[in-house]
This record gives sequence, structure tokens and C-alpha cells, in this order.
Amino acid sequence: MDVIFDPNRPPQAAAAGAIKDGDQTTFMQDVVQASNDVPVLVDFWATWCGPCKQLTPALEKVVTAADGRVRLVKIDIDKNRGLVQQLVQMGLPLQSVPTVVAFWKGQILDLFQGALPESEVKRFIEGLLKQAGGQMPTADLLGEAKAALEEGDATGALQLFGALAQQEPENAEAMAGVARCLMALGEEEQALQVIESVPEKLRAHAEIASIRSALELASEGREARAKLAEFEARLAADANDHAARIDLAVALNAMEDRAGAVDALIEAIRRDRAWNEEAARKQLLKFFEAWGFGDAASVAGRRKLSSVLFRKGWRRHASCKLFIRA
Repeated sequence: MDVIFDPNRPPQAAAAGAIKDGDQTTFMQDVVQASNDVPVLVDFWATWCGPCKQLTPALEKVVTAADGRVRLVKIDIDKNRGLVQQLVQMGLPLQSVPTVVAFWKGQILDLFQGALPESEVKRFIEGLLKQAGGQMPTADLLGEAKAALEEGDATGALQLFGALAQQEPENAEAMAGVARCLMALGEEEQALQVIESVPEKLRAHAEIASIRSALELASEGREARAKLAEFEARLAADANDHAARIDLAVALNAMEDRAGAVDALIEAIRRDRAWNEEAARKQLLKFFEAWGFGDAASVAGRRKLSSVLFRKGWRRHASCKLFIRA
């Protein structure tokens, strides 16, 4: 199966009329009145301004991705001195460019000055949309993709996550989603390739770490599952064979018995938490990471882990109602 997105492919075309040049004769219509429908960004710039040349393309790219949910009006301050002077008198700080002012419902909602990187521009616009009661189309797409995967439609989810990764190559949730879908479809090698292609700055993201752990567990689980009877026999002979109990948990996880995997590791922790540098606890945390910390099995497992650690490590001092080290 081929990976369905290409990070070098250009973004979607802008919604009609979302980006335009404005002037003092159209300001009321293009900005103030239009802001009654969607947030409007006004980019005050100048031809001699170096930072403006860096900022404007980033603004246009993010506004394009918003697909009509926000608009951009570009104002050349040298050609619209009367308008700039009037806005300065109203309190707008337009003494330097670039300055970007956001309007919503005819009022100034927020602003920033200087050339922000694209990631910061995106966060700024996402914040505006949130205040206006909306969100970027990519947020809708992400929600739809997650829902499809949860419903078992890995193929449909792959298309949606791939489309989102196409639009936002540095979206860690989208990249992780593509890999998770490929894994669900039995394409673990391609899933690993996707994760390995993630930019270095995104590799610590929780979603990326989660799917990486899931892929590692899948590989380990196949080997452990083939030796399930061996681990059970070893434990029958020696209940304190902690290595066998941990391997058993890995095998049970591979068999989709998450509750059984948790219980095996909890038992190992209960018997000897410190064994092999707390290997059982670390394996359990790896399960939680791979499943997602919000997964029902993770929630139940964390509750059991807290309970066993609490009982082993603390006792209640009845007289002063404090917890002290046992």
C-alpha cells in the first residue's frame, strides 16, 4: 500500500474573496462590515518593509487553509496614509509595520506586530476562530478522521488523516493517525516509515510516542505470543519468575487482552516493584502510552497501579491524619 500524501504538494486554493488588497475607500465594506460574518485580518505593510515580505506569504497560506472562515485584507500604508492616520487617531499602533489587526463584529479583537513564523500565525488565527465560535477546517477533518478510526473504518480514516497531513505536514496528530491506520491495515513497515519521517521537533509529541510504542509492542508481542505456553509453565513452576510474568503480559497485549496484561504486570509489581530497575512498572507505562492514556484499559490500569504503589509505600498515621513512609 502506498502512503497517500505528499508533503510537497501545494495547499488547497483559497476560498473566493478570502484574500484581497484594500484601501481607504473599501475599508468599511471589506473589513468592518465583512467582520460581521467572519473574522477579518488586516495586514498593514509597505513595499520597503523586509519583514512584511516574510509575514504576508505566511498569512496568505494560513488564511487559504481556513477555507473562507477568516479573511485577509492587505493595506499598503504608503498608498493609504489618510486611512492610517485616522486609525492611529483611534488608538491603533501603526507606527511600525508589519502590523496585523483582527476585526470581529466591527470591533478590534486582537493584533500583533512583526514577522511571526507560520506556526505562530496559525496559532493566532486558531485563537481568533475560537473566540468567534469556530475552528479551522483541519480541526473538523481531524475529528472526522478520529471518529472513523474508532468506528473501525481504517481505510476511510487513512484518507482523512492523509488529507490533513497533506495540508499540514507538521501536524503530529495527523502523521500519527496515518501511521495508526496503516498499522490497523497490517502495513506496519509503512507505518514505521511514516513515523521515521516525522520532523525531529515533533518526535516527542504524545501521539507520535504512542504509535511508536504501539509498533514496538506489536513486534515484541508476536514473538511473545508464540511462547505463551512457555511463560505460563515457568510461572506455574515459580510464581516469582518476574521476567516470565512481564513476557506473559506482552503476549496477552498482543492477543488484545489488555485487562489481563495489566493484571499480570500489577502482580509483578506487587511481588517485587524494584526487580530489574522497576521493569514491570516501566512495561505497564509503555502499554498506557501505546493505548493512549485516555483509553479505558489505561484508566483502569493507572487506578490499579496507584492502589498497589500506595499500599506498598505508605501507611496512614491515624492520630495526625497524615500519610508517612512505611
